[in-house]
This record gives sequence, structure tokens and C-alpha cells, in this order.
Amino acid sequence: MPEQTSRTSENEKIPPKLIGAIIAVGSLAFIGILTETVMTVLFPELMRELNVGTSTVQWITTVYLLVVSATMPISSYLKRKFPLKGIFVAAVILAITGSIIMIFGHSFPVLILARVIQGIGSGVAAPLMINIILEQSPRSKIGRLMGVGSLVITVAPAIGPTVGGAVSSVLPWRAIFVIVIPVMVIALIIGLCCIEQKEPTQEAHLNPLQFLAVVLGLCGLVMALNQAGVAAGAAVSGQSYTHALAFAVVSLIVGVLSLLFFGYSSKRSFSPLIRLGILRDPVVLLHLLAYTILPIVGIGFGYVITNLAQLSLGTNAFLAGALVLPGALIGAFFAPVGGMLYDRFGPTRPILTAFAVAIVGPVLLLVFSMRLTPELLAGFYFIFGLSYALGFSNIMTSALSQIPHQFAPDGNAIFNTMLQFGGAAGTALFSTILTIAQAGAGDEGTPGFAHATAVGGAWTFATMIVICVIAYVALVCAFRIRAKRVRAVG
Repeated sequence: MPEQTSRTSENEKIPPKLIGAIIAVGSLAFIGILTETVMTVLFPELMRELNVGTSTVQWITTVYLLVVSATMPISSYLKRKFPLKGIFVAAVILAITGSIIMIFGHSFPVLILARVIQGIGSGVAAPLMINIILEQSPRSKIGRLMGVGSLVITVAPAIGPTVGGAVSSVLPWRAIFVIVIPVMVIALIIGLCCIEQKEPTQEAHLNPLQFLAVVLGLCGLVMALNQAGVAAGAAVSGQSYTHALAFAVVSLIVGVLSLLFFGYSSKRSFSPLIRLGILRDPVVLLHLLAYTILPIVGIGFGYVITNLAQLSLGTNAFLAGALVLPGALIGAFFAPVGGMLYDRFGPTRPILTAFAVAIVGPVLLLVFSMRLTPELLAGFYFIFGLSYALGFSNIMTSALSQIPHQFAPDGNAIFNTMLQFGGAAGTALFSTILTIAQAGAGDEGTPGFAHATAVGGAWTFATMIVICVIAYVALVCAFRIRAKRVRAVG
């Protein structure tokens, strides 16, 4: 009888419309992440064009990621309140509007506004895709479909820096946003044809105070990190740092108090923005810790490598972007393989093995940090990128398997929010480290500045190792608790 059930599960068909829906919604998230990673490789050019420094220009990426992470908490409410197709159409309109502003905007504040609008669209799209997979996929195929969803999103960071470097070599950088608009129109057509409403909408209510608390909390924490870095850089270079330090302290206090208020309000609310009760399970909480801090490394790598290559090794933008391509692109295409391993062997071995290998990448980068070449940068990142892609999407799949079905949208919202927050924190953290290292080292292009950037790279790689070790320990603890539960039930 078990063999018959297994064969039946293996023969479950994936509906073609489900694949179309995943591609359509995933493509929208793909475009958002593509344009985010495109901008990171263009930072040196944008710094010259807009006359801003390293710690300022990174807000083009950080603001986008912050808006995405601030939008994702309402994904559970949107999924319950509105039809899936309507949510998707609204996200496409926002993404196209943001791209048009990027094309015609010529000042830093206007570009920030465009990234805010694009971030709202992407913040809606990514959890919408996951909700569709969780709600409509056959149970025996959920791992590989989550891998496909991860593939759609993770290919973007793989090709983003290369696209940015290639396009900026022959065309104005704004041409990138002209190119993506037809892709979004095609995604809109596919989505209108394929997205289906399997569950009825509900009479959900949005609590504006809770939403504001989440936004203030996430923004406050990342701004605190950024301004602390500005203050540290100013202190090292002998400049005044009082204003930046005060802003960092205030931001930290606002962020922490806002999140505490959100948690308190959610417990007492009849219809909370996100049902946080699922985090009482230590297994889910430990998975969430790993899922939050690993993107600090995964997304931060794109920023670190492209800027290290240009500012320390003296490569052009195209080559700097190309260094990320092998590890990120091949790794992204292996994401569904990680899902298949999850379906076959369960979560423990595929996840722990993948990240045991992934940590080798930053270790080697640290060892060779002061004598790196472009080839070594690309090769060591390849080790990390491939292993990271094999294991990362399985972390959320593993955690959501411990959550009752009716709370899956809440778990999805929490995990996607913290994913984006981790990415925003990573960009802010590593740009801060580089800024501190570069302080007082002279002008860009001088040997002293290049050496200081290399030192900053060594500091970032050491930080990456610490983050990976913490995440690995959290996952080991989660799987041990789960194993004890299984033995107790057995």
C-alpha cells in the first residue's frame, strides 16, 4: 500500500496553467531583482554622474529592498482580501511606472522615488508566487516547484551585474529599463491567461497601525546600521560624526520600539496583519533566523564582488559584472535540483550539506583576500553560489511544512519579509565596512584607495563567515528538535 501511494504521488501531474502562473509572477519578481543587481554594478558610474559617495549611492539598492520588505507583510492580507489576478495586475502597473520614471529621472531623489514604486510591485509579486505554489501545487512536487520559483528569482542576481556592465558599455544605463518593459508586458499577458483563483477571498481587514509599525521597524533598523557606518567612516577620517551617530541611535530606538509594538498589537488584535503565533515553534523560529541572515551574504556578495573588482582590482564594469555570472547563474539553475533532493531525502541532508560546502567560498576569499585576482574572485564565489542555491529555497519549504495550512500565507509573508530585510541589511552592512576601510585612503583610482578597498574586502569576507556559521548552527538545532519530536511520536 505505501508503494502504491508513493507511485501515485510520483505520477501527480503539474497543471500547465500553474507553470504559466509561476513564470508570469516570478518574471515580475525577476525584473525587480534584475534591476536591483544591475544598479549595484553601476554604483561607480552613478557616484560620478550624481556626485554622491559610496554610503549614499547604495541607498538606490537599500531603499528598494527596504520597500520590498515593508510591502511583503501585507501579502497575507492581500491574498485573503483580493483576487490573485487583481493583485498581479496592480504589481505589474507599479513596476512599469517605476521603470518609466527611472528612464526619465535625472536626479538622485527622483531615482529613489522610482525605486520605491518598483519595490512595492516586487514586494507584492514574490510572496504571490510562493502563495500560488503552496496553494495549488501537488504535495509530492512542492520541493521542486519551490526550486523552480527560486530559479525564476535567483537567475536575476546571476545576470544582473553582467547585464548592467554590458549595457552600460554600449548604451546609456537607462536603456536597461527600456528593455525590461516589454518583458513585463509579456508576463502580464501570460498571467492574465494562467493565474487561477482556487480559494475564495475573505473579509480581511488591514490594521494601519500594525502596518506602520512594521515599516518603521524595518526602516529604522537598516537606517541605524547605515548611519552607524557613516558615523564610523567620518570618525576614522577625522570628520564630524555627531549628527550621523545621533541619527543612528534614534533610528535604532524607533525600529526596536516599533517592532515591539507590532508584536504586542498582533497578540491583542482580532485580525492581525500577520499571525505571529507560528513563531512560538522553535523549529520555525530557527529556520527563520537562518533565512534572514543568509541573504546578508547571498545578496551582499553581488555588491562586494562588483565593487571590489572595480575599486581594488581596477576592472571595468562589464568584467566586474561577469565575475558574478558563473557562480550565480549555474547556482540558480541548480535550485530546482535542490528542491528535487528535498522531495526525495527530506530537508536535513540536502540543506546541511549544501551550506557546509557554501561556507568554503568566503573562507577561501578571506585567505586570499590581499592577493585576489578576478579569476580567484569568480572561482571562489562559484563555490558559494552553487551550494547556496542548492540549499536556500529548501529552508523556507522545510519551515512551512511545520505550519498548519491555514497559516501558510502568514509564514510566507514573514519569511519573504525577512529575506528582503536581510538583503537590505547586507548591502548596508558591507557598504559600511568598505566605507570605513576607504576612509582617509585618498581618491578613487590611487594605489592607497585600492589597498584600502582590499582590506575592506577582507573584513567583509570574515563577516560573511561568521554569518554563515551562525545560520548553520541554527539549522542544526532546528533539525535536532524536529528529530526529537519524531522519535517522541514514534
